[in-house]
Amino acid sequence: MASTLPAHRTLNGVLISESLRVGGELSGVPLQVTKLERIAVGDTTRDQPHQWTLLHFRAPEDTAGQLAEALANCLAPTGGWYVDFSTTTEVYVVFAGRVFRYALGDATARAEVQAYARSVGVPETQLDWKG
Repeated sequence: MASTLPAHRTLNGVLISESLRVGGELSGVPLQVTKLERIAVGDTTRDQPHQWTLLHFRAPEDTAGQLAEALANCLAPTGGWYVDFSTTTEVYVVFAGRVFRYALGDATARAEVQAYARSVGVPETQLDWKG
């Protein structure tokens, strides 16, 4: 029987499976898949496919830093890919080789991350993470 994580002590996020680089591997962090879905995407970069597989997940909140570093090491460095997740108090936005972390509601920090995202090719319509 699969164990469940208490929701009040977890982080929640979404990983786009297509964002993983070839040979990339995410391991060592206990993730619980909460939903898996396939969607059509209208606004992508030229390096992104028009269909994505979304892996909604949650993990223990105390693994946030470890998860962020693991994701930074397995995301594709081109194509404008990122993963975002949030804890009860913080937002993490992870790009290949780069992790951003800021308090929920910090508009200045969010704007700085959005500026970085634009610089690596993330379309404006994809700058919609929580926080």
